[in-house]
Amino acid sequence: MSHFDSPSPGPARQHRSQRAGSPVRALLAAFAIALPALFSSQASATTDKLSRDLLYAVTTNQLPTGSIWGSTDSGVPLVKALIISNSADPEMAGLRAAVLASGGAVYARFYAVQALLVMLPLDQLTGIAARPDVVSMSPNRATSRTASLLETVTGTVTGNPGSVSNTSSNGYGYGNGARRYAGKGYTGLDGSGVGIAVMDSGVSAGHAGFLDASGSLTRVAKAVNLQNVGDLKKLKKGSMTLRSWLAGVDWTLPLEPGSVGRLTYEAQINNQLDVAPDEYGHGTHVASIAAGRGTFRKPDSTGVAPNAKIFDVKVLDGAGNGTLADVLGGIDWVLYHAREYNIRVINLSLAANSTESYLTDPLCRAVRAASAAGITVVVAGGNFGKNGAGAEVFGTIAAPGNDPTVITVGSANSRGTESRADDVVNGFSSRGPTRGSSVDAAGVRQIDNLVKPDLVAPGNKMLGAAATVASVNKVNLATAFSLDSLLLNNPALGIGLGGTAQPNYKALKYLSGTSIAAPAVSGTVALMLQANPGLTPPLIKAILQYTAQPVAGASLVQQGAGQLNVDGAVTIAQTLRTDLSSAIANGNLASGAPMLAAGKAFPSTSSSTIAGAALPWGRLVLAGGSHLLSGNALFTAFQPIYNPTLWWAGRNARRVTVNYWPSMAGLAGNLYVKSTTEAPVTHQAFVTRGVMLANALAGSSSWLGRSGVFSNAQTLSGLLIAGSGITMAEGITMAEGITMAEGITMAEGITMAEGITMAEGITMAEGITMAESTALGEP
Repeated sequence: MSHFDSPSPGPARQHRSQRAGSPVRALLAAFAIALPALFSSQASATTDKLSRDLLYAVTTNQLPTGSIWGSTDSGVPLVKALIISNSADPEMAGLRAAVLASGGAVYARFYAVQALLVMLPLDQLTGIAARPDVVSMSPNRATSRTASLLETVTGTVTGNPGSVSNTSSNGYGYGNGARRYAGKGYTGLDGSGVGIAVMDSGVSAGHAGFLDASGSLTRVAKAVNLQNVGDLKKLKKGSMTLRSWLAGVDWTLPLEPGSVGRLTYEAQINNQLDVAPDEYGHGTHVASIAAGRGTFRKPDSTGVAPNAKIFDVKVLDGAGNGTLADVLGGIDWVLYHAREYNIRVINLSLAANSTESYLTDPLCRAVRAASAAGITVVVAGGNFGKNGAGAEVFGTIAAPGNDPTVITVGSANSRGTESRADDVVNGFSSRGPTRGSSVDAAGVRQIDNLVKPDLVAPGNKMLGAAATVASVNKVNLATAFSLDSLLLNNPALGIGLGGTAQPNYKALKYLSGTSIAAPAVSGTVALMLQANPGLTPPLIKAILQYTAQPVAGASLVQQGAGQLNVDGAVTIAQTLRTDLSSAIANGNLASGAPMLAAGKAFPSTSSSTIAGAALPWGRLVLAGGSHLLSGNALFTAFQPIYNPTLWWAGRNARRVTVNYWPSMAGLAGNLYVKSTTEAPVTHQAFVTRGVMLANALAGSSSWLGRSGVFSNAQTLSGLLIAGSGITMAEGITMAEGITMAEGITMAEGITMAEGITMAEGITMAEGITMAESTALGEP
């Protein structure tokens, strides 16, 4: 740790320092000593607005050595932070002026969450935090990647192995991009028309796996580069560079549709496809799992939705690293353009090192805004299920996987077989519950303790695309090609595939991790939305959980509701009304209203045939952070929790409002997002009568007793299938901030007992024992 004298305020000046790696581990070690005093009941309202890492820096006048968010100039400690505001002015003009007056700078303004990226002297943080238009402040933390057997294992192809129609005149195996599922009455579900935003290290757009059914055009519809967007300025030649620590400036521009500021911004971040390639190779592999068309060579590497559109939103660099502001900029771009391009899914196989509650974490607030706008956000849970000694560790879900609105995905190991009988949850897959914390009105620290992950998907030694990197020699203009650094530095990832000698734009590799499990779910969501575009993000999550199959021997905080079942998810999606999202948005769908489409009945046999075996759906739905729900009424009658603008977790419930720009200068209105706000809800119905409540089946949480969140999910599923559980007569509602329900034993959060040590700090979602860059996965 670096130590500094107390600085004195001075005139605005230019500050510079070198950027380096994350110092989180050293900082967390210091937290163990310093934080008990900081989080006493005497904590002030002002310091409560500072995240724990910022509060530590302010209290001790210390900045982490080599931090990307902390630096010094002439002995003055400086911080780059994100300020979340509740200002009635979406431009936050008053707050921006206050930052400049404090010797700071404003680098970026965000809309997915009403926030600013600023640079401030350390001693000015509490003064800015004291402003009534400041909700919370967090450092601009580092982010990093979390680093076709797939089709059969997930149930994308149903019936007996080899039963998929594979006749085609174009050599791609799916006829005009349409697959027929044996034994089922639906055809053509391949993600057509649905956009998936892959926020990662980039996508190799020219790879054969991303070509359309004709084999001539790429399905990567757009590529934008948000790397260091919060720290960039435009130079004379149009290139970009770091602003370093320049103070006294406000770099933000008005970004309304059609404005010079918007056009300039879009031109700065726009990439011609493959001009800024995926040097690292993580994003390309992720995109291929979600939407790759892998019949161009053997082995088949086809992903889940092989005709979906891919939007390459580059937020990680050539080593798989980025910053919180980069990711927020990426979410902003997707949120702004979602209706224009029909982007319905965001895949985030990355994480930030946050110990904040989901209530204040900027990344969590941003993904909640995306969900409220109808975008389903799928997040890798992280790869911290084991510590350095190989022991299982609970409470290691990374941000934004700790948010209640996202679909948080853990990793399952199919052991190289199509059968699910031998599947297990990977030891490296992060376990719940979530351990972010906040300080309540009484000054008491409250742990979130939400049950996560939401489900698991195959994530061990999964086959996908390797990126090809093209570079042009500036002297002779010759183009040179190489494969991505993940494969070049780890040739074992290409064992049996040709290693590093594979042909350009056709190379493959194996990767493991929750990074690779998440896009399997993202591809499934694309199939569901193709089948029924009226589904909302929370309804999609409930369907995925209800149809999942619990993995034997794993608890709720190891696997959530169970393993991904594409067939079951699509089956339920096709039975529901296709106007649900519009009816909800227009206020035309009352609580308990019918959700089934005309002439449709809920499936009488709640099971799917996967690899020739009939497997029952688990029928477990996790809601409200710590409630277990079940029963057909979840899908035959409208549940208010399916309104994407509403979220609920324990005693917290809020509504997110998404505001759109009106029509202007020939541009259509209600197309581009202008701002978002979030406000508490005190009177609200969440779940209707007739839904089954299964909290009592799980009981209080005890690791030794294997109860509560440590309950065997397969056992709970069996009890529900047998008819156990309480059918609620009144449903679940909130009155004056208190959640009312029958038989709830876990509504107030989860008490961790029996000596379990909970991880307080999350660093990167990969990079320890099971780093994708160093290992294929578990056997």
